[in-house]
Amino acid sequence: MLNIDRATYDGIVAHAKRDHPDEACGIVAGPEGSDRPERLVEMVNAAGSPTFYEFDSTELLELYKEMWDRDEEPVVIYHSHTATEAYPSRTDIGLASEPNAHYVLVSTRDCFDEAGGNNDGPVEFRSYRIVDGEVTEEEVTIVD
Repeated sequence: MLNIDRATYDGIVAHAKRDHPDEACGIVAGPEGSDRPERLVEMVNAAGSPTFYEFDSTELLELYKEMWDRDEEPVVIYHSHTATEAYPSRTDIGLASEPNAHYVLVSTRDCFDEAGGNNDGPVEFRSYRIVDGEVTEEEVTIVD
């Protein structure tokens, strides 16, 4: 189960909506071994694509150095899907390399009208564990 605070949840959703029609991506760091997502880090989608995300390698390396210095680890790795449901694609599964992380997907497909304007529709926010190519959906609890 993923327990996530309201501010972090809202920050991930806002990032996904802001970057639409491109996929948004980021990491929520937390103390090593705690399973507590505490520090939202929005990342740049280096692919700049509506169908694929890629962390900028330099930005990602800097973030990992910072997490090591702070005794943190990636608790949540998130990205958005702009036209499909919030379920990991084959590519997402293949790229999942953090067995202890929660992989959050946010679908913004219902948030925008055909002209690209925000219609304040709902987002789909789902979390998964992905270990050795096996995907397991988990419950998400938002705490205030």
